[in-house]
Amino acid sequence: MVVLAAAIVVKSGKVLVSRQYVDMSRIRIEGLLAAFPKLVGMGKQHTYIETENVRYVYQPIESLFLLLVTTKQSNILEDLATLTLLSKLVPEYSMSLDEEGILRAAFELIFAFDEVISLGHKESVTVAQVKQYCEMESHEEKLHKLVMQNKINDTKDVMKRKANEIDKSKIEKNKPGFSSMSSMGSGRLESSFNDLSISSGGGGGFGSGSGFGMISDVEPINTKPKDRSRSSVTAPPKSSGMKLGKSGKNQLMESLKAEGEDIIEDVKPTSQSRASAPPPTDPFTLTVEEKLNVTLRRDGGVSSFDMQGTLSLQILNQEDGFVQVQIETGGNPEILFKTHPNINRDMFNNENILGLKRPDQPFPTGQGGDGVGLLRWRMQRAEESMVPLTINCWPSVSGNETYVSLEYEASAMFDLTNVIISVPLPALRDAPSVRQCDGDWRYDPRNSVLEWSILLIDDSNRGGSMEFVVPPADSSAFFPISVQFAATSTYSGLKVTGMIPLRGGGGATPRFVQRTQLIAQNYQVV
Repeated sequence: MVVLAAAIVVKSGKVLVSRQYVDMSRIRIEGLLAAFPKLVGMGKQHTYIETENVRYVYQPIESLFLLLVTTKQSNILEDLATLTLLSKLVPEYSMSLDEEGILRAAFELIFAFDEVISLGHKESVTVAQVKQYCEMESHEEKLHKLVMQNKINDTKDVMKRKANEIDKSKIEKNKPGFSSMSSMGSGRLESSFNDLSISSGGGGGFGSGSGFGMISDVEPINTKPKDRSRSSVTAPPKSSGMKLGKSGKNQLMESLKAEGEDIIEDVKPTSQSRASAPPPTDPFTLTVEEKLNVTLRRDGGVSSFDMQGTLSLQILNQEDGFVQVQIETGGNPEILFKTHPNINRDMFNNENILGLKRPDQPFPTGQGGDGVGLLRWRMQRAEESMVPLTINCWPSVSGNETYVSLEYEASAMFDLTNVIISVPLPALRDAPSVRQCDGDWRYDPRNSVLEWSILLIDDSNRGGSMEFVVPPADSSAFFPISVQFAATSTYSGLKVTGMIPLRGGGGATPRFVQRTQLIAQNYQVV
């Protein structure tokens, strides 16, 4: 089956959405779509029309036509199955099945069509899978933004309180009779000064400088008493006001640190920190990246497993763009590869070479991030043996305490780095009591999360455990458990073996750098 194009047209012939899956000129696709309304007979129940060159497979949707333009050699049954799947997707993305509703959701429909049809061939997907692939929502991103917004709001509240305190202290300082009242040697004032850690000997020597003594009482908490008595005599009012603001900032930082937040102090920029990152020096940089989306069940087994990989190319100089990429795949039959529409798919299938369909055109250069994508692949398999890391959590209540035992078991396929296992906890007054831990742990009181971190998991520590105690709580309070990690090997085992120059007389093989990583994008135990 080869689908040339998928389109949505009105019955008068106006094209609303059209997506082409093979190389064809704009004049040709416009001609094919313009000829379709003239071929549709009134009152007939046909679902397809054949011409000399192409076949139209269509389905009416109210006042519209959902249309597939295919070759005459394609399988009509598969074409009808593709058309049925697309007809189910259109109402999912368009609020109304009219011209205005289709135009408003045009890009969403094109993205959904691309998940169903790849290079003219139907993918084995369902409506639910297409919606999931197109949404690509990140729960961690939403949670991170919510936490950051809460921190900003809390900081603003603290700043307002400190500003009000500063204003009140300035008003008290500027009240008339302030100096004369402070110079009175009454027992009431002396007792109040003693409460503020000012010695009785210092109180007797105030006189005209007593106003400075009052200002020194709001200096930073960590200032020593002997320094306070000295500053009450020598520090001018303006300088004391600046110290007051500094004290508020220090107290705010200390309070945030006490709550478990990581505070980064302001550092004046140096010439080294202001310098931009050095540009890449290698002519070619190829990045192999695989992202894991895995959901494990707490009682064992895999609920969902989805691995998506990409190969991207970044070229430093424009004149080096006339190349082809020779690769090797691991030969895993469960991994489905999909090339970019501009890549010669036949050459990739026969020779494992990634090159443009038009060799006279160079690869684009100057791409931001990881460059231009060449190849994508995906693997979906619900077997626990394919999971790189499994987590077991066993909460048990004993008396007035809940004992939680955690253990991990890593597969021998990968060496994992920067592993962080985040366990949600019920609202606690104090940090949990950690009895045993293979690695490091950190308690985040703001989010009530216990983070278990292991820097490296290799053959020396394929298994590990952690045990902590909290007040009595339901076992569901410790789920879902989120896991983060990275690895330098991948499921596909894809490797770049060389670069083939198309110009330059067949000289030496161009120098290139390959970066490979596997990351856990959304890895949970529920």
